[in-house]
Amino acid sequence: MFLESGQTILFTGDSITDCHRNRPVGEGLGLGSGYVSLLNSMLAAGKPERTIRVLNTGVGGDRVTDLEARWQREVLDLQPDWLSVMIGINDVWRQFDSQESFQVDVCMYEKTYRKLLAQARPRVDRLVLMSPFFIETDLSDPMRSMMDLYGGVVSELASEFDALFVDVQKAFDRHLHFRTAASLSDDRVHPNQTGHTIIANAFLSSVGNI
Repeated sequence: MFLESGQTILFTGDSITDCHRNRPVGEGLGLGSGYVSLLNSMLAAGKPERTIRVLNTGVGGDRVTDLEARWQREVLDLQPDWLSVMIGINDVWRQFDSQESFQVDVCMYEKTYRKLLAQARPRVDRLVLMSPFFIETDLSDPMRSMMDLYGGVVSELASEFDALFVDVQKAFDRHLHFRTAASLSDDRVHPNQTGHTIIANAFLSSVGNI
């Protein structure tokens, strides 16, 4: 199934997707400075005969529970033909850098994510789930280990909901065979432009000739 001229693809998630996009919905020059903007350019350059509408409703700091609160307004109501979701980084990260009592453990993450996908799946032609990631090669690192657990949930949900799965963590791991984490990110979470290009390439490689 291909994106047809006149169709819409919506990207949503946390700060990795947000990247200072315009409000209330990022589009055109307001897609932000990250992988969504890169993908918009790649689609335009690679398929000039098609007009694809690309939207961005990522919000920095979001966990899956925050995404749930705005799911109707900023996802379903926009009626995209394709929907791409990347969420989970903050669900993990806040368990390490925050003292707040409310945390999204892996059970809540899976339950909430499944609920959102069940609402969206009948309404979209194609669903794409992108794994959360941590730019760290040490698999025993506590945050990396937990991120892999949440990423595994996303992979399983992709199978359950007939979604395309983009293994962003694997794409970063491949790059880190040759380069350091510091060459991609200052905090191992927020990628620089090279990192966002890796995400965009992983998306196109996994999704195929859209």
